[in-house]
Amino acid sequence: MSYQFDFQTVMEQWPIFLRGAWVTVQMILLAILLGFIGGTLCAIGRGNGPAWLRKLLGAYVEVIRNTPLLIQAYFLIFGLASSGVRVPILMGATIALVVNISAYTSEIMRAGMDAIHPGQIEAADCLGLSRWQIYLHVILQPAMEKVYPALASQYVLLMLGSSILSAVGVEELFGVSNRVQSLTYRNFEVFVVLGAIYLALALLLKIGFALLGMLLFPRQRKLGNA
Repeated sequence: MSYQFDFQTVMEQWPIFLRGAWVTVQMILLAILLGFIGGTLCAIGRGNGPAWLRKLLGAYVEVIRNTPLLIQAYFLIFGLASSGVRVPILMGATIALVVNISAYTSEIMRAGMDAIHPGQIEAADCLGLSRWQIYLHVILQPAMEKVYPALASQYVLLMLGSSILSAVGVEELFGVSNRVQSLTYRNFEVFVVLGAIYLALALLLKIGFALLGMLLFPRQRKLGNA
């Protein structure tokens, strides 16, 4: 028996897909922004903080990087709720994304910071730059320039990996697909459309990071490497 494809029935549910995609985009953009800030601060703390802080941040990074995102989301949403701290599902899922990506960002940024030659820091110190100026212009900016492609790739993977948050009840893109399947009974077509939307979001995110890289790192643009 041959299978009859029916994409029209599935595409009639485009408002549902659109709402789910918008939730995904909102979560990811917020997670990227807060995750980059948190991860960068974590990298600084691990590199120059007191011993107790370095150990604490190191333990945080290892725990997060070696446990699944889904378990982290379960803990933040349902684990805290069982202890009396109630967090809305969408907020809890976003916090889980921030906590998760901060750990990965920390390791990526720390690698970039470790790649800065000590002589550059000594030269900046001899020029009379303040500690803040040294961190901003001599360490952080060049470090970010070195690891920017790795950061962009990690954030795209975060967007794709956010689909598992449907398991905790988040009405993001993958989560709303269950509703479309129940309305249309066209599971195969739903997943084809879903894959196409995720592919489009990933490409848009990559283009956005490429344009941002050209804006942030004009030297790379002049060299033709952006």
